[in-house]
Amino acid sequence: MERKVKSEYKDKVLDLRRVTRVVAGGKRFRFRVTVVIGDEKGRVGVGIAKGLDVAQAVDKARVNAKKKLIVVPLKDRTIPYEVGAKFSAARVIVKPAKNGHGLKAGGAVRVVLLLAGVRDATAKCLGGTKNKLTNAMATIEALKKLKSRI
Repeated sequence: MERKVKSEYKDKVLDLRRVTRVVAGGKRFRFRVTVVIGDEKGRVGVGIAKGLDVAQAVDKARVNAKKKLIVVPLKDRTIPYEVGAKFSAARVIVKPAKNGHGLKAGGAVRVVLLLAGVRDATAKCLGGTKNKLTNAMATIEALKKLKSRI
């Protein structure tokens, strides 16, 4: 599918699952997609959507993510101070790092921080879940807590 308008946001499909609804005639399959979008300059969002095929679900998730964009105050290439948050069973801590340290984070947390524009930070998932969606949402909740110290 060609797009004529170039978007200012980069996006990454974080999770793709086939979900089932049981009806009288049998099983109905749909796809649930989790997409992270960001401009790498301090704006990031996570969107979730379902569709009959993967492409439809991805497009709907992108639109959903754009509606849920948050602004992350960046200090050089990192965050201003240490922050943590909890979402469902996921707990995440994000700590600032010196310039040139790099991004030390895994999985969904890394994707969210990269698309937010954070280049130097350390992050840790402490919760009892490996679920990419809940870890991404916990990271978003942590980034929402940041306020720029001016």
